[in-house]
Amino acid sequence: MPNKISVLLVDDHALVRRGFRRLIEDEADIQVVGEAGDGVSAIEMATKLKPTVVVLDYALPEMNGVLAARRMLQSLPNLAILMLSMHSEETYVRHALEAGVRGYLLKSAIDLDLVDAIRRAASGEQILDANLPDITPQTDKARGLTTRELEVLQHIVAGRSNKEIAAVLGISVNTISVHRARIMEQLGMHNSAELVAHAIRTGLVTLP
Repeated sequence: MPNKISVLLVDDHALVRRGFRRLIEDEADIQVVGEAGDGVSAIEMATKLKPTVVVLDYALPEMNGVLAARRMLQSLPNLAILMLSMHSEETYVRHALEAGVRGYLLKSAIDLDLVDAIRRAASGEQILDANLPDITPQTDKARGLTTRELEVLQHIVAGRSNKEIAAVLGISVNTISVHRARIMEQLGMHNSAELVAHAIRTGLVTLP
């Protein structure tokens, strides 16, 4: 079938990916073209495979689904991303939607129809789980953070020093210091402990 919907599955649990694959593989119009267990691998595979839809877990190690989604959409702006999450809180949903994902579904939902959601996402439709709260327009301080600043924030939460973050990201320590200061200012935080607690509580980053 020439017009098959190609799907990349991203979840850090192999059993979950296997379960999703079994749900999908019997569908004549959908094909799983790859699997990834973390955000970095997901970005690499999405860039290489250029799937129609990425089924992406929110809570990935090192780089969470929101940051991975941002990175993917920078190079593949038409990519349809379905975010799957255990979190129904508005802040989590808002971060995902602002990253540009096509849909947000709860992994715990009894009536989760992944196949239908994949088809709808591929057709350009936005899909939001019926159990999610209404997302009301409001000013979100985190909206002003750049993709690079979110990366730096992830490393800060992981307990890395400015020097260590600079080495990982390949930029200067001074640049990391500037990023850190801007993150603190943008989020209205006054110290690192407060910043880490806020980032974890609101789903901006994933715990290492």
